[in-house]
Amino acid sequence: MTGRRRSKDYRLYENTDFSFPCGVSPAISEFLMNLDRLQSLTQQALSDISSADSPDALEHVRLRYLGRKGKLPEIMAGLKDVSPEDRPAFGKGANDFKVQVTKALGERKESLLSTATPADALDVTLPGNTGPQGANHPIRQIMLRVINIFDRIGFNVATGPDVDTVFHNFDALNTPADHPSRDEQDTFYLNDGTLLRTQTSPIQIRHMLQNPPPVRIIAPGRAYRRDTPDATHSANFHQVEGLYVAEKVSMADLKSDLSYFAQEIVGKKTKVRFRPHFFPFTEPSVEVDFTCHVCKGKGCRVCKNSGWIEILGAGMVDPKVFEAVGYNPETTTGYAFGMGLERIAMIMLEIDDIRRLYENDARFLRQFA
Repeated sequence: MTGRRRSKDYRLYENTDFSFPCGVSPAISEFLMNLDRLQSLTQQALSDISSADSPDALEHVRLRYLGRKGKLPEIMAGLKDVSPEDRPAFGKGANDFKVQVTKALGERKESLLSTATPADALDVTLPGNTGPQGANHPIRQIMLRVINIFDRIGFNVATGPDVDTVFHNFDALNTPADHPSRDEQDTFYLNDGTLLRTQTSPIQIRHMLQNPPPVRIIAPGRAYRRDTPDATHSANFHQVEGLYVAEKVSMADLKSDLSYFAQEIVGKKTKVRFRPHFFPFTEPSVEVDFTCHVCKGKGCRVCKNSGWIEILGAGMVDPKVFEAVGYNPETTTGYAFGMGLERIAMIMLEIDDIRRLYENDARFLRQFA
């Protein structure tokens, strides 16, 4: 080995004494000392990484050696002073340092996180990931408004199963055996003889079977019928039904409560009209119309120039229903009503097709957020 030859493999000089004044040129001596220092720095970095006992401590080690003001940038800054022949070997040494330290950091971080408690693993200083804020579906909005209005006059919310029995859905509600609604063309029957409820009235039956009068409830929920979907019909829809049972409940109570509801949900000047009708479970029965919210009763295309819009059906509970649930029809009276939420939503929100409510088109639903 002479001073005139420069080897690119610094390992040939690992045992060289750099204090010798002869045999190694000053440039080679400086190069070898830099590589030796790089090796020592690698060992020190690996030792510090192994000693880090928390993610925070490990991050401090990473910044000390690989950070923008760390050791590695400091080493790379000295590359310009290395002779062109020695730069490849010096660069390789610096890259090996970075690879070894980065690998060791990753392995140590994984080890610390695997043994950390949830509180230790959570970095509460990181900014949160805030997603887009959602809103209630238009049907849900209407349902909550209806619940809130009846809550103010003492009605409690009652719930029940979507899959119910023929007794709760038809028999107890005084529906004749030959009534068209019992036909398989109108009702979804299941193999075990149960069915998907065609209205939320079974909730009223279940509640009366479990609770003595007085009863004052509303029953919101889904209902199912074999309807062909079109602009105003769906096989799956939502209802809110109400029931008030006590002593001496009269049609006047029904008219008063529904008039209050109409004025609260549509407007204070809204009027209510009751027309005679027939439902198996009420006697007498009525259909209830509100003055058109668009023309205020003057007549327009929405109300077909009548000034009125049909909203719900109602009536006094038939004594046979009281007998089916064990109430004494001689001392107990009550009224019941029911309304379709989709119909109210279409009227209140001016929606022209009920199917728009189920298409999950975010552009359409965003209008009502």
